[in-house]
Amino acid sequence: MNDSIQTLSLEDLKAQAKRLKVTLLSEGTKISHSKSLELIAAQHGCRNWNVLHAKIGNQPTRPPVSLGQQVSGKYLGQKFVGEVLGVRTLGPDRYRLTLHFEEPVDVVTFDSFSSFRQRVSCTVNGRGKTYEKISNGQPQLELVL
Repeated sequence: MNDSIQTLSLEDLKAQAKRLKVTLLSEGTKISHSKSLELIAAQHGCRNWNVLHAKIGNQPTRPPVSLGQQVSGKYLGQKFVGEVLGVRTLGPDRYRLTLHFEEPVDVVTFDSFSSFRQRVSCTVNGRGKTYEKISNGQPQLELVL
């Protein structure tokens, strides 16, 4: 696999195949979508589309944030601004983050009781959202990316 596809997603490659098919058709050569996928695979140094697809799908994914980055978002429905203290890749599209909020967030909704958190750890996907939800169905933590 050549270096040019290291930054491409499957969606990018499929879009390339679609553009190739349209371009060839405008020049009088009609090909199937599968043939255009095969041509794109060959262009990127792969034997066929299945090999290219597997290589792209097996690339390590990147966390949505980096160590030391300033972030903002919502934690338990409350807005926060903070810093990323830790980032660990757990698997495809799963990242363990440790965040330190500038201002503590009250994690209790009762008026007569409070419990503040300033440092939290959570597991998020590549879009910066936790898999766990709060009672209204929203993610426990959601980063603004």
